[in-house]
Amino acid sequence: MVLTTPQIGRTRERRETTQDEEQRHGPDLPPEYCTYRDEGCDRAAACLECPFPRCLYDVPHGRQRWNTRARNGGIARLFEEGWKVRELAVLYGVSERTVQRALNAPGRKEQHHDAE
Repeated sequence: MVLTTPQIGRTRERRETTQDEEQRHGPDLPPEYCTYRDEGCDRAAACLECPFPRCLYDVPHGRQRWNTRARNGGIARLFEEGWKVRELAVLYGVSERTVQRALNAPGRKEQHHDAE
Protein backbone atom coordinates (compact mmCIF):
# COMPACT_ATOMS: atom_id res chain seq x y z
CA MET A 1 0.00 0.00 0.00
CA VAL A 2 1.35 3.45 -0.88
CA LEU A 3 0.33 6.57 1.01
CA THR A 4 0.87 10.04 -0.41
CA THR A 5 0.72 13.14 1.74
CA PRO A 6 -0.19 16.20 -0.30
CA GLN A 7 1.23 18.65 2.26
CA ILE A 8 4.82 17.60 1.74
CA GLY A 9 4.46 15.67 -1.51
CA ARG A 10 6.37 12.64 -0.32
CA THR A 11 5.34 9.07 -0.81
CA ARG A 12 5.62 6.71 2.10
CA GLU A 13 5.18 2.99 1.81
CA ARG A 14 3.35 1.15 4.50
CA ARG A 15 4.81 -2.30 4.97
CA GLU A 16 2.39 -5.08 5.71
CA THR A 17 3.46 -8.16 7.65
CA THR A 18 3.97 -11.34 5.72
CA GLN A 19 2.73 -14.74 6.84
CA ASP A 20 6.33 -15.76 7.59
CA GLU A 21 6.80 -12.79 9.94
CA GLU A 22 3.47 -13.48 11.61
CA GLN A 23 4.48 -17.09 12.25
CA ARG A 24 7.82 -16.03 13.75
CA HIS A 25 6.57 -13.13 15.90
CA GLY A 26 2.87 -13.90 16.25
CA PRO A 27 0.00 -11.63 15.23
CA ASP A 28 0.06 -7.96 16.20
CA LEU A 29 -2.70 -8.05 18.81
CA PRO A 30 -4.10 -5.22 20.94
CA PRO A 31 -2.71 -5.24 24.51
CA GLU A 32 -5.85 -6.70 26.05
CA TYR A 33 -5.37 -9.86 23.97
CA CYS A 34 -1.70 -10.34 24.74
CA THR A 35 -0.14 -12.35 27.50
CA TYR A 36 2.16 -10.11 29.47
CA ARG A 37 4.46 -11.38 32.18
CA ASP A 38 4.99 -8.64 34.74
CA GLU A 39 8.54 -9.39 35.85
CA GLY A 40 9.25 -5.98 37.36
CA CYS A 41 12.82 -4.72 37.74
CA ASP A 42 15.51 -4.38 40.41
CA ARG A 43 13.31 -1.89 42.34
CA ALA A 44 10.01 -3.82 42.45
CA ALA A 45 8.99 -7.46 41.99
CA ALA A 46 6.23 -6.39 39.58
CA CYS A 47 5.45 -3.22 37.64
CA LEU A 48 2.05 -3.02 39.32
CA GLU A 49 3.78 -2.99 42.74
CA CYS A 50 6.28 -0.26 41.79
CA PRO A 51 6.61 2.58 44.32
CA PHE A 52 7.38 5.15 41.63
CA PRO A 53 4.61 7.16 39.93
CA ARG A 54 6.43 6.79 36.61
CA CYS A 55 8.71 3.95 35.50
CA LEU A 56 12.39 4.74 35.98
CA TYR A 57 13.11 3.23 32.57
CA ASP A 58 10.62 5.59 30.86
CA VAL A 59 12.45 8.69 32.11
CA PRO A 60 15.77 9.55 30.41
CA HIS A 61 18.53 8.54 32.83
CA GLY A 62 15.82 7.88 35.43
CA ARG A 63 17.42 4.86 37.05
CA GLN A 64 20.82 6.55 37.15
CA ARG A 65 19.32 9.70 38.74
CA TRP A 66 17.45 7.68 41.34
CA ASN A 67 20.60 5.70 42.24
CA THR A 68 22.64 8.92 42.51
CA ARG A 69 20.06 10.59 44.77
CA ALA A 70 19.87 7.50 46.98
CA ARG A 71 23.69 7.36 47.21
CA ASN A 72 23.89 11.07 48.01
CA GLY A 73 21.28 10.68 50.74
CA GLY A 74 23.30 7.88 52.28
CA ILE A 75 26.48 9.94 52.09
CA ALA A 76 24.77 12.89 53.80
CA ARG A 77 23.38 10.71 56.62
CA LEU A 78 26.72 9.07 57.33
CA PHE A 79 28.52 12.43 57.18
CA GLU A 80 26.12 13.82 59.77
CA GLU A 81 26.91 10.78 61.95
CA GLY A 82 30.59 11.74 61.90
CA TRP A 83 32.11 9.92 58.96
CA LYS A 84 34.92 11.74 57.12
CA VAL A 85 34.89 12.53 53.40
CA ARG A 86 37.82 10.17 52.74
CA GLU A 87 36.05 7.31 54.55
CA LEU A 88 32.84 7.89 52.61
CA ALA A 89 34.74 7.94 49.32
CA VAL A 90 36.25 4.53 50.08
CA LEU A 91 32.93 3.12 51.32
CA TYR A 92 30.99 4.19 48.21
CA GLY A 93 33.83 3.62 45.74
CA VAL A 94 33.85 7.21 44.49
CA SER A 95 36.32 10.08 44.63
CA GLU A 96 36.50 12.52 47.51
CA ARG A 97 35.33 15.24 45.13
CA THR A 98 32.18 13.23 44.36
CA VAL A 99 31.45 12.98 48.08
CA GLN A 100 31.95 16.75 48.44
CA ARG A 101 29.57 17.34 45.51
CA ALA A 102 26.98 15.09 47.16
CA LEU A 103 27.30 17.06 50.39
CA ASN A 104 27.02 20.40 48.58
CA ALA A 105 24.15 19.30 46.32
CA PRO A 106 21.33 21.80 45.73
CA GLY A 107 18.55 21.39 48.24
CA ARG A 108 20.84 20.58 51.15
CA LYS A 109 20.63 23.01 54.05
CA GLU A 110 24.29 23.16 55.05
CA GLN A 111 27.33 23.45 52.85
CA HIS A 112 30.16 21.13 53.90
CA HIS A 113 33.81 21.72 53.15
CA ASP A 114 35.57 18.86 54.91
CA ALA A 115 39.17 18.69 53.68
CA GLU A 116 40.11 15.46 55.51
